[in-house]
Amino acid sequence: MRIFISSLLFFTLCIPVYPNDGQLEKYISTFDYEARVEMKIDSKWLIALLEEGEAQLIDIRFSEEYAAWKVGPSINIPLNELPHRLMEIDKTKVVVTACPHKDRAIIAMTYLRSKGIRAKYLTDGLIGLAENLRGDNAKRFMNAIQKIK
Repeated sequence: MRIFISSLLFFTLCIPVYPNDGQLEKYISTFDYEARVEMKIDSKWLIALLEEGEAQLIDIRFSEEYAAWKVGPSINIPLNELPHRLMEIDKTKVVVTACPHKDRAIIAMTYLRSKGIRAKYLTDGLIGLAENLRGDNAKRFMNAIQKIK
């Protein structure tokens, strides 16, 4: 019996405990069709916002993935570091989370929205963004964002 109780106590203490996040609960419980539409952005719209200086692109891939290749004026905040790096996010802009497809970007966007940050996820992912920044589009885009700086 002592072994059972000791084992139960040991495993109970090893299970991570997460604080009750009322903001996430509120975001989810008020989620509706408009929120579903509002959380998305495609590459063409993102490019326009970046050219106007109205968006911040956050690449939430792991640092090794980001080092291998990155797209445009993004900052790298890996998903698992996001809670500790919120101070790097420009809350005056639309924050767009991105990864190659969109799975991690959706998680990051949901987390940021639960913290009151205007966030969207890139629906066509970094691969779609790269496709839209080829050739003349890349040159025009880089010229446009250089004017902002």
